[in-house]
Amino acid sequence: MTKQLNFTQTTLGAFKSTFGIIGIVMITLLFSNTMQAQNTATTSTTQAEQELTVTGTVADEFERLEGVSIIKKGTVIGTATDKNGAFTFPKPLKTGDVLLFSYIGYEEIEIKIDKNNTVINLVLTTDAIEVVGALQTDKPYKSKRKK
Repeated sequence: MTKQLNFTQTTLGAFKSTFGIIGIVMITLLFSNTMQAQNTATTSTTQAEQELTVTGTVADEFERLEGVSIIKKGTVIGTATDKNGAFTFPKPLKTGDVLLFSYIGYEEIEIKIDKNNTVINLVLTTDAIEVVGALQTDKPYKSKRKK
């Protein structure tokens, strides 16, 4: 029984010393490693550089258009042009965002935003409208009012 007790004590001692050495190595590695935390001042400056305010005007060949819908693609965030055809997008945009310009009777246009095009002066072109079906001209119109 004494041999078994000595073997257990020896194993237990080796086990404690092994984990003690591993623990010391782990703590040394933890404190010797350089910390790589984010600097809040750098992050806010980077975000401010990426956020762009987009303004501009929308017109056709003849005049500026009122009520043109301008929506950020993939969202419901948007605005419309005023009576002078001018707009300012309500939220800051980032480089790579896409704006959709649409107006009834005109082609829809997508514009990708980057640092160089924060002022957009756009000219919309008319879209061909097809009338589907035939007009019925063989019957005269009759009023449904009772006389």
